[in-house]
Amino acid sequence: MELRLKNVSHAYGGTEVLRDITLTIPEGKIVCIIGPSGCGKSTLLRMMGGLEQPDAGDILQVGAPPEGCLNPLTYVFQDFALLPWRSVEGNIALALEDHRLGRGRIREIVADVLARTGLADFAGALPRQLSGGMKQRVAIARALAVNPAVMLLDEPLSALDAQTRELLMDDLIGLWTRAPFTAVYVTHNLAEAVRLGHAIVVLSRRPGAIREMIEIDAPLEARDMSDPVLAAKQQQLWHLMRDEARAADAELANV
Repeated sequence: MELRLKNVSHAYGGTEVLRDITLTIPEGKIVCIIGPSGCGKSTLLRMMGGLEQPDAGDILQVGAPPEGCLNPLTYVFQDFALLPWRSVEGNIALALEDHRLGRGRIREIVADVLARTGLADFAGALPRQLSGGMKQRVAIARALAVNPAVMLLDEPLSALDAQTRELLMDDLIGLWTRAPFTAVYVTHNLAEAVRLGHAIVVLSRRPGAIREMIEIDAPLEARDMSDPVLAAKQQQLWHLMRDEARAADAELANV
């Protein structure tokens, strides 16, 4: 299944946030969205997930979801969103409990995603016993448990230290390489976008409009950020964003 956005625009009161966004999220690809602060990245993601409706335009789900899909769209948030009184396996199982699945099937699915995300040895741990990186790994496992057609990730690594971000990016790449999934990944981090994105959408400052889309052909598992080609892509993104980011910061400071 792919997502297609056609002429999507949105405003909050008298403030125009997004303007005329037309974009396709291809099946089996990761599309990263970057842009200055306040340009509507998270708003756009919420609209893709159905949490908000655009004032104009359409967001279409095209094609069939994968076999065994329980939720066509699922989120991974920056703040992990784990229940502190539930264990790792309990937090993952939470995503399955509203579906008509027997206890045995739920246990099978939870065991599978625990193994895929390297969490099997932490199944009984509570969130307070986990590092930030481990908590986010649980959130990713919970999203994978419903076998979504499209995974929506809203700055999932921004609260983590640099070393943990690198490890989680390796995890995401490994998961995608073994079983390609479709994802929209919002980030402020240009290196993350170049490392993870098959395509990178650059939004202008508010109202957010697509300024450019940059595609990266190098296989995810083979990307090395010391590669001059990838370094040039990151520099290209910075040149596109630098002046816009300064202007956006000035606008936000004057609000």
